[in-house]
Amino acid sequence: MRVKLVRIGNSRGIRIPKPLIEQCGFGDAVELHVEHNRLVIAPERPPRQGWKAAFAGSSARDSAPLEALPPNEFDDAEWTW
Repeated sequence: MRVKLVRIGNSRGIRIPKPLIEQCGFGDAVELHVEHNRLVIAPERPPRQGWKAAFAGSSARDSAPLEALPPNEFDDAEWTW
């Protein structure tokens, strides 16, 4: 689909047809980013979306990854407990 850029003050904008808005699931706001020299318009995501599920899927081992590391030269020679 080809659309024209319209002036909005010193900026430019596009009008997105209603069927495309509904098909993409856009609400009142969207996220914009550039990917491979293309402008990508995506539905707005709530902050930290998916974090709760990712945290629930982690194991107790993931909660303390540094404790499992063996001592290195600094630990043996430079550090005093």
